[in-house]
Amino acid sequence: MVQLEERQAGRYVVREATRADAAGARSVMLDTFYLEFGHGYNARWHGDVIDMDTAYFDNSRQALFVAALDDEVVATTAVRSDGPQSPPHAPWLAERYPSGTTAQIFRVYVRREHRRHGLARELVDMACRFVALTPGYETIYLHTNASVDGAEPFWRSIAKEIHDGRTDPAHSPAVHFEIPIPVV
Repeated sequence: MVQLEERQAGRYVVREATRADAAGARSVMLDTFYLEFGHGYNARWHGDVIDMDTAYFDNSRQALFVAALDDEVVATTAVRSDGPQSPPHAPWLAERYPSGTTAQIFRVYVRREHRRHGLARELVDMACRFVALTPGYETIYLHTNASVDGAEPFWRSIAKEIHDGRTDPAHSPAVHFEIPIPVV
């Protein structure tokens, strides 16, 4: 099992989550679904948010990372060992990024009042190091909702665009990216 050292990001602590962080992480995620995305919780898409034990804590190839300020979780990022699903994404994306060998970055959420402190960048870096240290991964993939303020420019600063789903009306309008697996 991979264990990464926690690190400081200004006043924040960035680290791999523990079961004790689940309620705080869940709060950040649910608030993002309702307040940022405007669609709320959907069991089809968000099962990992409710069952974090199975999704993250009991699976050595998946992980949840948090940023905390005074022990309050204010940001999250996750790694899951599954690729994009078709539908809603194009079938060729699911074929290019198969589950098992694809590490998908998920749940990169920062509470609005804690943004612009480098937390997402620190969390994604930690998630990518986790992938590099976990056997069997060949690719890091993610998709983002470009309508979320700051999401697209952030991902363009650290990842390579693979497909802009906004040009494909038959599938999800997400923008799809790859990040190179770091050498650690």
